[in-house]
Amino acid sequence: MTDSAPRQDETDPEYAGGQPLDPILELEARVRQLEKEREEFLNLAKSRQAEFENYQKRQSREMQQEKKYAQEPLARDLLPPIDNLQRAVQAATGEAKGPLAQGVALVLQQIIEVLKRHGVKPVEALHQSFDANHHQAVNQIPTSDHPPMTVVQVHQGGYMLHDRVLRPASVGVSVSPAESNGSPE
Repeated sequence: MTDSAPRQDETDPEYAGGQPLDPILELEARVRQLEKEREEFLNLAKSRQAEFENYQKRQSREMQQEKKYAQEPLARDLLPPIDNLQRAVQAATGEAKGPLAQGVALVLQQIIEVLKRHGVKPVEALHQSFDANHHQAVNQIPTSDHPPMTVVQVHQGGYMLHDRVLRPASVGVSVSPAESNGSPE
């Protein structure tokens, strides 16, 4: 008896090893799909790694900033006692400077030096051009001895912590005598 269907052998392109080619094509398609997914996951992993590295760098910068300015509350709290010590030294200079006044001046100088070592420094104000970032004008002084908007009087010293203003200097600013006469008060 002969089969009416033609016999297919292993050399037939429809068969490979007795198995249809469709499963091989399906596997190749599945491999391509998995390679594509692997590439997507690899890109995602690289992206997450870059984000994490950026996060670490940002955290490191923030920690350095925090460490740099950690003394700010203490420095702010010390400014009024420093002002009082400066007033005491100024009051003592009118009289004969005795040992007590000299001692207070030395203690004041030590405190200022310690603060300088920690990044706190006084704001230069007297005879400087007025700078609203570092000075706070509390009055205007008519004078022709100085150009307008020059600090000619310091009422209270200002201080910086590194590049931040702890307290602006309270100052008197020069104005031309003509401006002061014409201004309504």
